[in-house]
Amino acid sequence: MYESTDITIKKEFQLSHFLIVLMSIACAASAANLYYSQPLLEQISRFFNVSSSMIGIAAMLIQIGYAIGLVFLVPLGDIKERRRLIMIMLFCSAIALLSLSISFNIWWLVLSSLLVGLTSITPMLIVTLAAHLAKPAERGKVIGSVMSGLLIGILLSRVFSGIIGSILGWQIVYRIAAGMMILLILAFKLWFPKSVPDSSMSYKKLIKSLIGLLINQPILMEASLIGAMMFGTFSIFWTTLSFLLRSSAYNLGAQAAGLFGLAGIVGALAASVVGRVADKRSPRFTLTIAIIFSFLSYICFLIFGYQMWGLIIGVILLDLGIQSGQISNQASINTLDPVARSRNNAVYMTFYFLGGALGSFLGTFFWGMFGWIGVCSVGMTFQIIAASIHILGIKRK
Repeated sequence: MYESTDITIKKEFQLSHFLIVLMSIACAASAANLYYSQPLLEQISRFFNVSSSMIGIAAMLIQIGYAIGLVFLVPLGDIKERRRLIMIMLFCSAIALLSLSISFNIWWLVLSSLLVGLTSITPMLIVTLAAHLAKPAERGKVIGSVMSGLLIGILLSRVFSGIIGSILGWQIVYRIAAGMMILLILAFKLWFPKSVPDSSMSYKKLIKSLIGLLINQPILMEASLIGAMMFGTFSIFWTTLSFLLRSSAYNLGAQAAGLFGLAGIVGALAASVVGRVADKRSPRFTLTIAIIFSFLSYICFLIFGYQMWGLIIGVILLDLGIQSGQISNQASINTLDPVARSRNNAVYMTFYFLGGALGSFLGTFFWGMFGWIGVCSVGMTFQIIAASIHILGIKRK
């Protein structure tokens, strides 16, 4: 039997601005764990003396691990005490990050990469906690603030790892990240209240319900497939950028690859307008624009990829397209059954990161086989698939 209850906290407890900022920082720091590797892939491949295709497997497994965590761990937030669950996952993240930092061979790195992804689902748990701690009238505002932290973490993680990795080495990046997880555990222990679960549903029944949600909701299926292709496109570029910059065309290192994350902020900030447009027009309208921007970014990469200004313009278009697509898809799935909203999101994000995992692998594989032209070709192919699914969805409606 499904039961819904608000969080049980002391009446005098108030969700302060400080705690909202702290949750935003926690989202940023834990989401960043998924992306530290991207500017460092070329450096790591040299460290282990392996091919770009092999190191791409490690990048892919981070995304696969995250997708597994979304399916099997995030639903626990509905049936377990959230603060304790968040603290456990932060501790597991710290162990996984330390394990990755001491990898002495490529197989240890691959296994640790999978564990880093698996344990980095904390942002999804924090968003749920934020929704419960917030007053009903302020819930949307609070969730928006916390989600902005996640976006900032994604964008700045590459800048951080690129700079620190080029100066101190890739291992130090992950050791610092592990230290941040420990600090967050202390913060949650000191300042956050305990909660009660939303549901008395068994874990087995909770997991089984995910399949039915996907099968019985065409909008969720469509959004999930398009999201997978778009995030795959995003990962294709970011997992191969360090190889392009290291090539004779640029002769640049991890620091330069990381700094491209700053260019992406322009696209992300512009994407905030998309939410308002989606409200006035429709999510389908803004998704059409998002796919066009993403496809144009790869046209720019293909024609002008060996010019720095071409890469920068392409990054802005790509981030604008991917973030706009994410906002559009989220707007669509949030019109579905509100009782299953968190599970719908878990299904969608699982597909999203599986697409990212596939993109990470194919990007490095095609770089090794065909160079930059191969990377751009597979990126455009992903966007053509996304556009085809989108057009079929419009016709079906």
